[in-house]
Amino acid sequence: MKKVLSVGQCVPDAAAIQQMLQSNFEVTTLKAATATEALEMLKSGQFELVLVNRKLDADYTDGSDIIKSILADAELAKVPVMLITNYPEHDEAAVELGAVSGFGKAAINDPATITKLSQYLT
Repeated sequence: MKKVLSVGQCVPDAAAIQQMLQSNFEVTTLKAATATEALEMLKSGQFELVLVNRKLDADYTDGSDIIKSILADAELAKVPVMLITNYPEHDEAAVELGAVSGFGKAAINDPATITKLSQYLT
């Protein structure tokens, strides 16, 4: 079964993302509240995809900082990383850093989101 790491989501959003993922793909979703926790989990396990909130719920860390940390590590950079944001300009900035284009919470159940995720989770 494929694994997805969800970083920095609040409880309702984490539940909505997990429900969407498990309804559409054979995946296990693991959660990390902070950047430190996310990096430790990535180093200790194999993930197919990382979903990083634009602003972490736990400490309001900027998600782009976590993306930079992940992509700075050659081994971790092999895992696709998406920024979860409703703001296209933040998604574009994350892509410029090396992330793959993500999706917004408003589009969690949009068919285009499922299609986007399927290239990493099927």
